[in-house]
Amino acid sequence: MIVLVLEKVPPRLRGELSRWCIEVATGVFAGTVSAVVRDLLWEKCCHKREAGRCVLVHPARNEQGFLIRMDGDNDRRVVDFDGLALVAVRTARAAQHQRRRSRRLSTPQCS
Repeated sequence: MIVLVLEKVPPRLRGELSRWCIEVATGVFAGTVSAVVRDLLWEKCCHKREAGRCVLVHPARNEQGFLIRMDGDNDRRVVDFDGLALVAVRTARAAQHQRRRSRRLSTPQCS
């Protein structure tokens, strides 16, 4: 079984996914497909998402029993912590700090 979560994607992408999976809530798809179909659906989501975000959760032979794939907006990312997949959330404060830091690095330094 796979679970696909799509945020801020074009309606046509959601329509294409509804051929293979059931949309249980807006942008949340669940279904049972082969590994090949799963990978092809993931590629389609990544290419057609435009400015949105896609998350795929599927079974795997690991401690947790699943893998997480993310593509799109980078406020969340999957972090490997001793073999466990954890989701790190970037807060608004961290984003502000990164913007300040990048501004400091981009300004010319006087000798």
